[in-house]
Amino acid sequence: MPVFSLDPVQTDWCARLRTLAVERLRPIADRGEPGAVNRPLIAALGELGLLERMFGAGALDLCLLRESLAQGCTEAETALALQGLGAYPLVLAGTGGQRARWLPEVRAGRAVAAFALSEPGAGSDAAALALRAVPDGDGWLLTGEKRWISNAPDADFYTVFARTDGGDGSGGGTGARGVTAFLVPADRPGLTGTPIEMLSPHPIGALAFDSVPVTGDDVLGEVDHGFRVAMTTLNLFRPSVGAFAVGMAQAALDAALEHTAERRAFGGPLSRLQSVAHQIAEMATRTEAARLLVYAAATAYDTGAPDVPRRSAMAKLFATETAQYVVDAAVQLHGARALQRGHPLEHLYREVRAPRIYEGATEVQRTIIARELYGSSHREKERVR
Repeated sequence: MPVFSLDPVQTDWCARLRTLAVERLRPIADRGEPGAVNRPLIAALGELGLLERMFGAGALDLCLLRESLAQGCTEAETALALQGLGAYPLVLAGTGGQRARWLPEVRAGRAVAAFALSEPGAGSDAAALALRAVPDGDGWLLTGEKRWISNAPDADFYTVFARTDGGDGSGGGTGARGVTAFLVPADRPGLTGTPIEMLSPHPIGALAFDSVPVTGDDVLGEVDHGFRVAMTTLNLFRPSVGAFAVGMAQAALDAALEHTAERRAFGGPLSRLQSVAHQIAEMATRTEAARLLVYAAATAYDTGAPDVPRRSAMAKLFATETAQYVVDAAVQLHGARALQRGHPLEHLYREVRAPRIYEGATEVQRTIIARELYGSSHREKERVR
């Protein structure tokens, strides 16, 4: 893989996105209700063409989009990313009719999408899904629960992953096999939801399925092969979670640079203290390293490289852990003012924690990396033989 650097067109686009996030999107985000879907913000993303750009983008463009928006408005970044995550299975595996019905609405910001994979007993172990699709005539009845679903319970449709093999996800079924992806409109009878209050107020909730009817027309992809749809979606979005983290880290670093250059203590600016200057240098170095890992993983995806799972896991792991470190260090350099409600770093401090968990926790990423490394080593030995 070649050494990576952005070209002038990409650099200019990122700068314009950052300005757009601050001047156009942040005011709309600030007017939203905490913990609820901000439909005016999603509509603005559609009107500005950012949702359209996301669905036509490769992995690298997606990362640049998420990183740039995150520096100026994390709410706009998250709203855009959730639209992508919820609707990408439709792009990937939807029928012509499904796409015609929903994709124009999603791109325009008029319909809200959600990715419904996690369950109370199936988070990191996504193959342990227990939501059942019980055969019923020409279709199925969905029975069970989903939890920690972003945009629930206010989404207009859900990409729902359910077990169609008769197993219950407890080990007696077929694990990742036998899972089917369904597109389920929110108004289906038997589907209800409740919001969940989180540390950082995002629209997240639980969904209850009480014999919710679905048919073959609602299937995304192939019956019993929905796990492939889920993993392909996550492989695309995983590096861009790292990009979101890099954007937050850069925002925290910028705030720390400005503060330590201006804040005077002990006879001069904080930046003259070696301990402070070295801390800033460490924050900047880790942020740049995370950025390059993210860009490399995205480029690997776009070029069809064989090591995408390993690179994506490394990027997500390192970038999210780095962002946690950089934001925490920036708070420390600012002192108590950074913890005051409404301070940009107070906001980032709450926002930065979740990416280390969702779309594969840090520990899961390490497992993926190790598995890929050992598998690659084994394949190389077999090839030599």
